[in-house]
Amino acid sequence: MFATLSDRLADTFKNLRGKGRLSEADIDATAREIRIALLEADVALPVVKEFVGAVKERARGEEVSGALNPAQQIIKIVNEELVNILGGETRRLRFAKSGPTVILLAGLQGAGKTTLAAKLALWLKEQDKTPLLVACDLQRPNAVNQLQVNGERVGVPVFAPEAGNGVGDPVAVAKASIEEAKRKLHDVVIVDTAGRLGVDAEMMQQAADIRDAVQPDEVLFVVDAMIGQDAVNTALAFQEGVGYDGVVLTKLDGDARGGAALSIASVTGKPVMFASAGEKMTDFDLFHPDRMASRILDMGDMLTLIEQAEKAFDQDEALKAAEKLTGKGGDFTLTDFLSQMQQIRKMGSLTKIMGMLPGMGQFREQLDNFDEREIDRIQAIIYSMTPTERDNPKMIDGSRRLRISKGSGTQVSDVNQLVDRFFEAKKMMQQMARGGGMPGMPGLPGAGGGAGKGKPKPQKGKKKRVSGNPAKAAQQKKELEEKAKAGGNPFGTPGGIDYETAAENLELPKDFSKFLK
Repeated sequence: MFATLSDRLADTFKNLRGKGRLSEADIDATAREIRIALLEADVALPVVKEFVGAVKERARGEEVSGALNPAQQIIKIVNEELVNILGGETRRLRFAKSGPTVILLAGLQGAGKTTLAAKLALWLKEQDKTPLLVACDLQRPNAVNQLQVNGERVGVPVFAPEAGNGVGDPVAVAKASIEEAKRKLHDVVIVDTAGRLGVDAEMMQQAADIRDAVQPDEVLFVVDAMIGQDAVNTALAFQEGVGYDGVVLTKLDGDARGGAALSIASVTGKPVMFASAGEKMTDFDLFHPDRMASRILDMGDMLTLIEQAEKAFDQDEALKAAEKLTGKGGDFTLTDFLSQMQQIRKMGSLTKIMGMLPGMGQFREQLDNFDEREIDRIQAIIYSMTPTERDNPKMIDGSRRLRISKGSGTQVSDVNQLVDRFFEAKKMMQQMARGGGMPGMPGLPGAGGGAGKGKPKPQKGKKKRVSGNPAKAAQQKKELEEKAKAGGNPFGTPGGIDYETAAENLELPKDFSKFLK
């Protein structure tokens, strides 16, 4: 969603690199580019003015003029100001001290409230809560049935005494749901209300009546992040008509410009609490302003990536794989490789995962063109192998590769490519696991070649040859003694030095004498 904004900001910051000092013209040009980038992203004009003004004011201050790298300091300022307009800090749910916590969802028609209600219920269930979904959208056709289906998918019960489709009293259903939750010991009640328009006074009043009937601990305004500038107007209308405590953004995975997300918190003063970025029930989490700002500036989002990995990966299997890579738990096979691929897939789209890494904005085109079905092909190829072939890929000769390609519906070249890549990846991972370095990178820990490889061996000092003639040998010895007495020692010590005796007296190794010569 923020691709265009990220690219424009990245281009703006490139122009600042290498400058030891920023002139007034540089600051004005940078502010102008940031302003254009935000306006193109459909951010509300008042927010743009406030943001650019804050950046310019800080850019002219001492924190930039006295910085060793002014360009990096400007990026730091933009990052901090982005965090501010996104809400500053992560806002978490307030839970009731006694009785069930009541969460009321309100928003426009088509914003995705019913699906989001189930996503929120699943998220709370993972937090060891026992939520209850309440069907109070009795206007839209099949809204009650949709909530029941979604509730079944996430394993959360749904309270739906009315069939809906324009029949029933949503206020009475909301009241009855609280008693139902107390009776069945549910600690969270999620009330799904009918979608409405900001100008529909009657439906606005109905939402207000439900709010008064259940006295919710949290009222969440659900807004489609793809509707742009109008999201701000709708948020203001709901704030006046119903009131709410926080905002939930849906469809953040869309291709819209994302101005709503950057505008709502600043204009309404209400924080964005949750974000939904996909169709799966697990595509939902807390909204972290600092992480979102980091993504916009192409700095990655490693914390979210780590959290998703912790949820998806089996620690025991990961430990076994790590032991195999270090040579302590057997050989790392294609079966282990497939298991790791499947666990990565549990984290979601590989494109999204790669997008959380710093600097991946420059590879956006490649990521957009990545075929997610590639993992299916890899899985089909490995499943077409026998267990013996998976344990020992070196035995896969030409005839076996032909059989595997036919069994998996792929080409022989695909099988060749997978096997070759597996050996390359295995070698690299083993090198990193054992030494912490990349293979083929001399000078780094764990680099290929082994310790001390390529270093010239120290040559032993040449000894003066002693003649085999006893008379000549005695003469050579006499000449050496006279030379020593005459001050042959460069330090001027009379009588010379017996290095072997000195070494013994100092309790040093005998061969240490060669370092003293």
